[in-house]
Amino acid sequence: MAFPVDLRSCQVLGLTGTTCLALGGETAGALPVRELLAPSSGRAALGLVGVYFGVVLLIAAWALLGRLVRGPQPPTVRSLLLALAVWTAPLLLAPPLFSRDVYSYLAQGAMVDAHLDVYAQGPARLGGPLADEVAPMWQHTAAPYGPAFLALASALSGLTRGELPAGLFGMRLMALAGVALMAVSLPRLAQHSGADPGAALWLGALNPLVLLHLVAGAHNDAIMLGLLGLGLVAARGRRPAVGAVLVTLAALVKAPAVLGLLAVVVLQAGVGRRPLPTALTTVAASAGTTAVATALAGTGYGWIGALRTPVSPHNWALTSLLGRATGVLLEHLGSGLAPLAVPAWHLLGIAATAAAVVLIWLRLRSRPVYALGLSLLAVAVCGPALRPWYVLWGLFLIAAAAPSTSVRRRVAALAGALALAVLPSGAAAGPGQLVLAVSGATLAVVVLWQAHQAVRAQMQAPAPGRTA
Repeated sequence: MAFPVDLRSCQVLGLTGTTCLALGGETAGALPVRELLAPSSGRAALGLVGVYFGVVLLIAAWALLGRLVRGPQPPTVRSLLLALAVWTAPLLLAPPLFSRDVYSYLAQGAMVDAHLDVYAQGPARLGGPLADEVAPMWQHTAAPYGPAFLALASALSGLTRGELPAGLFGMRLMALAGVALMAVSLPRLAQHSGADPGAALWLGALNPLVLLHLVAGAHNDAIMLGLLGLGLVAARGRRPAVGAVLVTLAALVKAPAVLGLLAVVVLQAGVGRRPLPTALTTVAASAGTTAVATALAGTGYGWIGALRTPVSPHNWALTSLLGRATGVLLEHLGSGLAPLAVPAWHLLGIAATAAAVVLIWLRLRSRPVYALGLSLLAVAVCGPALRPWYVLWGLFLIAAAAPSTSVRRRVAALAGALALAVLPSGAAAGPGQLVLAVSGATLAVVVLWQAHQAVRAQMQAPAPGRTA
């Protein structure tokens, strides 16, 4: 007998999950330095269990909602947007979760506001309370973000006068605005691509990775994706120049979105416009937007060189893992080439990405939104650095344009697995923390199973006044 599912149950289950996330994050999240607890403390341990308990409940709510979306009477787009708002609400005032990047954003915004060269110096040059919140490994690292984002961060710094609580809340509001743009553009992109708008919204916006990392983590990837999605919608319609401007602004938040300009050109060709004039118009609009945004931000063009900003030496990108393994092997063999192993694998990854992007567009140029999604996924997977939320670069557009349900299921399975991959503090996991995380997740599975059994028993019980 199938487990009964309704929209209200999914909303309540997801709300319970994000509430547990927010409460657990109060002691186990990426807290300001002065509020950090020792991982071995009882409160931190309880918070970690609570966070993973909530993550599993959220994944379960999302999976059950997916059954509804694929069912005979799927919920409307408005109902799905309401579910997104309900699930998001507890995270609005929660501390940062799963990453400390938001503190880097605030410090970099304060540097721009103080007229410091954010592309030549790290937050240590700023000094003070904001810089102290940045992880030590990034204290002397230049900003890898474009002038559009840094202009927003600088404006927020001026507005909040460097106050940490107000800055964190402002960054989360900016991320929520990005998620809102994603949610608005997804159904429209799905309609243009011949896909189901509800399924696109379920996979692309209600995805646990969006809630955990774009909302709870307040990552600027939300702004990038929101602008990218809105730009593609505009490019598909009657405003191709507006589309090019919006996509360029997305790339001036984070560079991978620049691939969206190719989609702008192909989308315009698909509605009957000539490719060469369209390409020239797109390039002109992009160049003008870049010049204006850079001038307004006051950061100069150092962001071009900052694209080479070093990545964490211990990140778990495929090319980095292979590079470190190769380096260890070469050291064991006594070779002097060991220091070159990681850079060599990174170069191979870049070459593989370029080859993959070319092949994708040669085969799928008739489906530009889907081709762009696969291209951005290739950039994330083959690049020199990989974090769970990077997968959203491609997943967002694959959700809008996937050609089959099987593709969505595979991508959904990947998203569900990655939702469990990072501790709420954003720090590396020790054995004790792994045990606590697994305990929280296991407890959630047990609770869900018991609830399932209780509902099943209730359904199988004879009605009053009848004999079994």
